[in-house]
Amino acid sequence: MELGLTKEVTTDFEDTITKVTEELKKEGFGIITTIDFKNTIREKLDKDFRKFTILGACNPQFSYDAVRIDDRIGLLLPCNVVVQEKQGKIEVSIFNPALIKFLVADEKLIEMSEQLVERITKVLSNL
Repeated sequence: MELGLTKEVTTDFEDTITKVTEELKKEGFGIITTIDFKNTIREKLDKDFRKFTILGACNPQFSYDAVRIDDRIGLLLPCNVVVQEKQGKIEVSIFNPALIKFLVADEKLIEMSEQLVERITKVLSNL
């Protein structure tokens, strides 16, 4: 099973971040963190890196419900979305919630993860 659900897109880097944010919002997610990995590496290590941004996406209702079931699920929050320039192309990867079934035994959390996979798949298909 893949760590993330991934799609290569034809939009430029900045437009892709905007489009991903819009599509996530349609599925109930908001962006609560943005990490410009390229700039962080430049500032902290004085090294160059390709365009690489990590968006921390959160669906408040799913997050709230999941943490109420098992507060350790907070270790997986927020759901990371990576937008990166890779060999001249733009790629979007979103953490694959289907992996949760390998980490928890609670049936409700597994059911929720399946619903999240559907939403994330929809986001990627709309890019």
